[in-house]
Amino acid sequence: MAKSLMIQGTGSGAGKSLLAAALCRIFKDGGIDTAPFKAQNMALNSYITLEGGEIGRAQALQAEAARIEPSIDMNPILLKASGEAGSQVIIHGKVHSTMKASEYYAFKKQAWKAAKESFDRLSKKHELIIMEGAGSPAEINLMDADIVNMSIAKYADAPVILVGDIDKGGVFASLYGTIKLLGRDSRHIKGFVINKFRGDMEILRPGLEMIKDKTGKPVIGVLPYIKDIGLPEEDGLSLCHGSRFTVHGSRGVKIVVVRLQYISNFTDFDPFAYEPDVEIVYSRNPAEIENADMVIIPGSKNTVKDLLFLKECHLDESIKRAYKNGIQVIGMCGGYQMLGKKIYDPHGIESPHKKMDGLGLLNIETTFGKEKTTCRVEAELNGKWVASGDSLRRVNGLMGNTDKKTIHRLTNSPIHQLRGYEIHMGTSTGDIRLFKIKRTPSNSSLVTRHSSLVMDGSKNNNCWGTYIHGIFENDSFRRETINQTRKTKGLNALKSTTAYSDIKDRAIDSLASIVKENIGMNFIKRVIGL
Repeated sequence: MAKSLMIQGTGSGAGKSLLAAALCRIFKDGGIDTAPFKAQNMALNSYITLEGGEIGRAQALQAEAARIEPSIDMNPILLKASGEAGSQVIIHGKVHSTMKASEYYAFKKQAWKAAKESFDRLSKKHELIIMEGAGSPAEINLMDADIVNMSIAKYADAPVILVGDIDKGGVFASLYGTIKLLGRDSRHIKGFVINKFRGDMEILRPGLEMIKDKTGKPVIGVLPYIKDIGLPEEDGLSLCHGSRFTVHGSRGVKIVVVRLQYISNFTDFDPFAYEPDVEIVYSRNPAEIENADMVIIPGSKNTVKDLLFLKECHLDESIKRAYKNGIQVIGMCGGYQMLGKKIYDPHGIESPHKKMDGLGLLNIETTFGKEKTTCRVEAELNGKWVASGDSLRRVNGLMGNTDKKTIHRLTNSPIHQLRGYEIHMGTSTGDIRLFKIKRTPSNSSLVTRHSSLVMDGSKNNNCWGTYIHGIFENDSFRRETINQTRKTKGLNALKSTTAYSDIKDRAIDSLASIVKENIGMNFIKRVIGL
């Protein structure tokens, strides 16, 4: 059985996920076969494993840090908030049901069983498990239902490191209060880490001694505040701050991502951060939408409610005006569905509305069924990447039997070999022929019951949409998407010079280096028993 270490926090946003990722990289590079584990995650950013299962995006990043393939056992329970209906409960990668909080608490025994099963399987495959808690372990009203903090730490016999966020203020009070509220369970906590420090270390130092005197536990590290670490965010808190990346003057492309109420998988757009000519903003400001160079409607955990939200705020009108003015409008997953003509929900999957008008910019209709599509995909562009409707109709007639060389000769466009993944309720029909996709084998009934070779995506002049998450991680496709917008501004196209996967890997290495320099790794190895 594997040895284990657990990272818990005094609250959400303390830095548990990235610290766990850093430790995965440190131990893997130290020659130890390491895997991440989080018994239960509540997140709208998710990822699809090779098994076709859905897990939290943070655990996928941690697996990447450990240089291994993500698996459903790294995050056996995923909760995706769906509004008043409660949360979609995903067990071992597949949707179980939608539950309200009281229903989920009653479900604890089954959830606990799933968590233990996954931990046991991982523990047999790897030497070390880096575990992550959720929120705070000292939520005294929830302790009897806990399966993600101290309960699983005790089951794994894992020593715990408690992380506190000094940037929020009151870090010593939060560390001390957590210990006191945990009572006897605080014995599992072996040390503290203070995160996001950007002050004078000499002023902090007396506090480090005092907290050790009061709790009997040492501060084993103080991590500096790291601005723009370059790794995906766990939740959407950072989206409230508007512009994330900046370019200078009118020589760049301004992208506005519409900040939906139930925005999901917003990490789809992180790769744009590293393009030298891009500024990206998450906004609900009509003026920003109508004056953007590119507008993206992202994924949503509740497409119908977010579509209603757009209409109530009259943002639908701003998006239509942007399209009419020649601005490139893109819909990803739920955003793709919203751009269509109709959305049907006959079973009330997302709302009591059985039928709704979409924005009508794409000639598609979407119907929500009871099954969820979750799979990895390989895709290629099925025609020329152009804004002209006549040209698009001409090249989109080149379906199926036409060879790639002929398409390339007629369109003078590169044939992109793309990778990504699908996570969506609903099936769209209509003018869908933008990408030819191959779904990799999975245990998704929608994939195994039908042909794995299907069409995806729709395009209407300067508006297009797709179900393919992660499509902008494909470097040449991302650059060509930006270049199409540059052309409409009268700017020359730029060559692709940004390799997103390499940048992300270097960011993990950089984070691991910072952690290794500022944390007592010998202490951690000793409490693990390495």
